Formats: sequence, C-alpha cells, structure tokens
Amino acid sequence: MMLKFILTSFLFCLCLSAFPQENQRPKVGLVLSGGGAKGLAHIGVLKVLEEEGVQVDYIAGTSMGAIIGGLYASGYTANQLDSIFKSVDADALLQDYIPRNSKSFYEKRNDEIYALQLPFDQFKIGSPVSLSKGMYNYNLLNKLLAHVRYENDFTQLPIPFLCVATDVVTGEAVVLEKGNLAQSILASGAFPSLYTPVEIDNRLLIDGGVVNNYPIKELRDKGVDVIIGVDVQDGKKDRSEIKGVFDILMQIANYSMYQGMEEKKNATDIYMKPDISNFSVVTFDKGNEIIQKGIDAAREKTADLQKISNGYTKKKLPEYLLHDDLAIKEVKINALKNYNKDYVFGKLGYFKEQCVSFNELKHGITNLNATQNFSSINYHFEKGDDTGDYLVLHLKENTINRFLKFGLHFDNLYKSAALVNITQKKLLFKNDVASLDFVFGDNVRYNFNYFIDNGLRWSFGAQSRLNKFKYNVLTDEKPIITDQFFTLETFSTKFTDLTNRLYLQNYYNNKFLIGLGLEHKYQIVDISNVNLSKNWLDNSHYVSSYFNLVLDTYDNKYFPTQGLNFNAEIKHTFLSSDYNENFEPFTQINGELGTVKTFFNRISFEAKADVGLTIGSLPSTNLNYFLGGYGFQSISNIKPFFGYDFLSLNANTYLKALFRVDYRFYKKHHLNFTANYMHLQNAMFQYNDWLEQPIKSGYALGYGFQTVIGPLEIKQSYSPEVKKHYTWFSLGFWF
Repeated sequence: MMLKFILTSFLFCLCLSAFPQENQRPKVGLVLSGGGAKGLAHIGVLKVLEEEGVQVDYIAGTSMGAIIGGLYASGYTANQLDSIFKSVDADALLQDYIPRNSKSFYEKRNDEIYALQLPFDQFKIGSPVSLSKGMYNYNLLNKLLAHVRYENDFTQLPIPFLCVATDVVTGEAVVLEKGNLAQSILASGAFPSLYTPVEIDNRLLIDGGVVNNYPIKELRDKGVDVIIGVDVQDGKKDRSEIKGVFDILMQIANYSMYQGMEEKKNATDIYMKPDISNFSVVTFDKGNEIIQKGIDAAREKTADLQKISNGYTKKKLPEYLLHDDLAIKEVKINALKNYNKDYVFGKLGYFKEQCVSFNELKHGITNLNATQNFSSINYHFEKGDDTGDYLVLHLKENTINRFLKFGLHFDNLYKSAALVNITQKKLLFKNDVASLDFVFGDNVRYNFNYFIDNGLRWSFGAQSRLNKFKYNVLTDEKPIITDQFFTLETFSTKFTDLTNRLYLQNYYNNKFLIGLGLEHKYQIVDISNVNLSKNWLDNSHYVSSYFNLVLDTYDNKYFPTQGLNFNAEIKHTFLSSDYNENFEPFTQINGELGTVKTFFNRISFEAKADVGLTIGSLPSTNLNYFLGGYGFQSISNIKPFFGYDFLSLNANTYLKALFRVDYRFYKKHHLNFTANYMHLQNAMFQYNDWLEQPIKSGYALGYGFQTVIGPLEIKQSYSPEVKKHYTWFSLGFWF
C-alpha cells in the first residue's frame, strides 16, 4: 500500500513538472516579406517547417507575404498552397483579363473598335489609375478563404495573423488585423500603378512594402519568443541590374526599406534569404523553381529549426470545407446614384435564394467589372439562417463618366480612316450611355448611339449612322449593266447611307440578345461615269420595322478560337419616298451562323453559313446584297466574299458558306486558309433548280497579327471562275 502511494505521488509530481515545460515552449512567430512572384519561396520554407515539426503561433506578412501568410493562417498546409499556385493563371494575377463573354454587346463593340481610351473630365485628358483592379486576385482569395468567411478578427484564425498596408495619402503604415480578410490581403499587395488602391475604413491603401516590407516589430509586439523571417526582397540594385520598369518601381518602392533592413535582419532569430536573384517580381510562371529555392534556404537552417520543434503536424484542411458553392439568401447592395438594382442584377445575376458556385459568382463580378462603371467592387459574406448567406456587395461608382477614344483603320474599300469618339455615361438618366464616333479620312462617316441599360428589364436606345464610300468596280464575270446602246464593265459608284433606329432589346448573360424597333433609312446612290436608268440610282427615304436575335459566345471577334455566333434579322420595309416611283412593301431576312473549335491549342477551325433573302420586289438595285473583298466593317447588304472584287457580285438573294483554318504559330501571329462558296441569284428560292446552278467560289491564304491598334491582315485571294488574284490589306479595328 505504501509502495502504491509512493508510486502515485511520483507520477503526479512528474506530470506537474511536465506541464510547465509545455507552457514554456517558445512561441514562434513567422514574418514573410513582400516580393511579388519571389514570394512563392515562402511556400518552400513552410514545407520545411512542417517537415521539421515547427508549430507557428503567429504570422505577419506584407504583400505576397500577406497572401501566402493569410492562406496558411486560415488552415491550408504548404502542400495545398503549392497545388493552389500551380493552378493559378499567372497572367491574370497581373492584369484584369476580362473574357469577351463577360462583356455586354455594347462593351464588346467598345473593345473591338477603339485602340486607346482615356478619361476626359472638365476638358482635361486624364490617365488610368492603374493597370488592374486586381479582381482576379480578389475573386480567387474569396473562394480560397470561404471556409473562414464569417471571421472578422484575424487573431481568431487557426493561426493568428496580421498584415501591413500603406495609406497612400499620409504615407503611414496601417496594420490590418480585423475586417474582410480577402480585402485586407489584397490591400497589402496593391502594388502602386499596377493595382488600384483598396479603400478600407475611408483610407486608400496600397502595398505595405512601400513603408514596411518586413513587419518584425509588429510581430514581436504580439509576444512571440522566436521569430523566423523569410526575406524575398530585392537588395538595392546598381545601374547595370536595373533592366525594366518593374526593377525601377521596386527600387523606388523599397528605398525606405534598405536603411532599416540590416537592423531587422539582426533582430530575426532564424533569418532566411532564398537565392532568388535570377527571378523577377512577375515571373509567376517560374513558380516551381522559386518554391525550390525556398526549400533550399530553409534546409540550411535545419539545426536551428530542430531546436524549436515540438513534433507538431499540421493537418490538411478538410475537403468538405473547400466546397465550390454556397447558398445565397439575398444580395445586399449599397445605395447607388447613377445605377439601379435592376442594372446591377442584370450584370451580376439574380442570386436570391439560390445555390451559387464561386465560378458563377466570379463570372457575375467580372461582368460588373467589364462595364467600367465602378472604380472598386468589394463583397463579403454575412451569416444568415439555414437558407443561406447574405452576399454583401459594395460598389463605388466611377467618378469619371466621360471618355475620349481613338482608332485607326485602313482597308481597300473605305481606304484610310481615323476615328475619334466621345462617350458620356449618365447623360440624361440612370444606366445610360451616349457615344459618338466621328471618322475622318477618305470617307467621312459618323455613328451615334444612345442606350439605357435596364439590366433585367427591357432596355431601349437610339442609333444614327452615316456610311459612305466611293469605289471603282470592275465586274468579274459579265458586264453588270447592259442595254441596247452599251455594255458597262467598270463603273464608279458613290454610296451614301443614313440609317436611324429606335429600338427595344433584352439580353441574357451578355450572350443572348433579342431586339425589335423601327428604322429610317435615307440612301443616295450615284454612278458617275455613265447615265443610267433610274433603278440603278436612288435618292429615297425608307421606313421599316425589324426584329433581331443575336447569340454570341465567340472569344475573339477577329481571331476566334472557340464559341458560337448566331445573328438573324427580319426587316419589313413598308414606306418610302419612292424616288424610282415603283415602291411596294418588301421584306429582307438576314442570317448568320458560325462555330469555332480549337485543336492542339493552336489550330482553330471555323465553319460559317450566311444567308440573305428578299421577299417581294426591290425598288432599287442598290438594296440588293453586294458581295466581294475583305477587311471592312460590313453593313446590312454589303458583305465580304473572297476571290472577287468589292461589290462585284449582287443579287436580292444569296446563300454562302465559309470554312477557315487558322494556325497561331507564334504568340499573336497567325497563318490561315479560307474557302468560301456561294449561290447567288435573284429570287433564288422561288425556283426548284437553284441547287443546280453554278456555285461561286473563292479561296484565300492569309497572315494576321494582333497589334495594339487592331489586327494587321494580308490576304491573297483567288477564284477559279474568274481566274483572278486579289490582294487585300487591312490594318486596325474595323469601323
């Protein structure tokens, strides 16, 4: 009995002695510096810390150190972080790449016509605040941090965390420990001029590396005993080492850090400096190599790490926490001055009481960003009841509502042209935009659009367009005009078309559009080198009603690699001033269907069918469909066709097919081959033998290059029927 008592007492004392030893385990802090892509070395260091059983009790980070540190603090392991960054789009990290499918039809046109866009406020031309709002990064962080989306106190994360940003107004360092974790991390990494400043608590915040890229003091103040520091900053570069704009920006941003860094280094208990001098702040595509450099640097400190190891094993974040969807009970939006909720929901998607994937949410946020109507877009989640979360969306309207836009173009039909556009948003009503294109050059033209975008409800607008050109047409097959006195093989035409439209339209998901409206058209057509009968001339007003459907999922207008395009319009002309004194109501149906697929990541195949059909008799020949040439912005009845000269084919009905193979052989350089075939005949479908009629054909071999002002294209075309070669050259966006 006595022996049992002694033994029990000994074990009790042993437990008491062991307990204080556990309490005396040093509290380990980890400080991670900023450094752009070089910060991926932090992942390599974290891998070694886990291998050595080192438990991290607090993390402080700046910029890329805040991103890696914040994710690690939320529960991810180093291996999970490695997998995440291997799947990230490196280019999208640095710029707001907005897919064409995320843009409205107005925004698609905006990006496919203008080479340069500048803010224009109080008659002063401005410049963009930054290259990117960082929306890709923000959407990615919100998805990755969804499992801690309700946590607003960073000390309550699995590992307590803080990050540092810079107040762009005062130049002060701002320590972020509470609030929206994704937004705080984004602010800490908002590199000046590359990313837009992030507004938090009425302060404009940029990259914390400007004033404190190695927040060791802030970490020490949290009561940690041992600090492990990972420094991926650039040292001060000499003249020979400064080779680009990012080197210059980093040198400027780090001026304040160079002086204090030696002292911070000495205050670090276990200091690591990975050898990443051969990498830049934007080489995210070298992630594997950079991570390995972090592993190498940490393994050099293995002996020091083993001294503070307690055999800790960090558990992998459970998969059930990383689900890709969430239930939305309701969307809350802050009050807006110039845009209503229907407009916002029309872009975002109406998510009330729905189960929404993060990809759907990302798509909606990207749609909002594509409008360029909001200088900042922030969102977070609030816990609701069992039916789902509240999505709280905070939009800051762009204070610049007026823009100047410019474009250049040359083709063989319209010749040289310079485009100047002025766009005014919020001109008369909420959600509206007015745009005026004026084209200088060989053929002066204009295009005015006014549109009120009501999102989920029907939108309406007005358009006025003046189109004109002169062209000497050499007919390719037979004389285009014959009578008993002469045969005309070449004629010089002057074409002027003024078209005005009032329309209603509705769209779904920026891909499908349905519209209807009224059209007024005034056409003046003159052939100057010969006197002709009236039906070849025109000076008439026409009034029509029309209905159209558009489905457009092409990823690029000029060099598409995937998608579907369907465009159909029915137009009934019921009134005319009747210059030729022969008008009767008539209907024209235009339709186009195209699809593109890509194989082996470089070879795209496009198939397209195009039809124009006239029901009734036309009062003037100029209302026929005219085909031929390439490289110009086609209008309702003037279309391209390889192998023939511009305007050299015409009839009131045609059926065309096109096949194109495009090979992207280097970055933005393309080689392509195109074949097109066509049935063309007046009242073609009224006859049963139209399929037996000869098919017109043409082929083209081309080179294309995507320049900043639009595509540069050279096409060599040939038709076996007329046995002629044509070379078409065009430069710039088509307008």
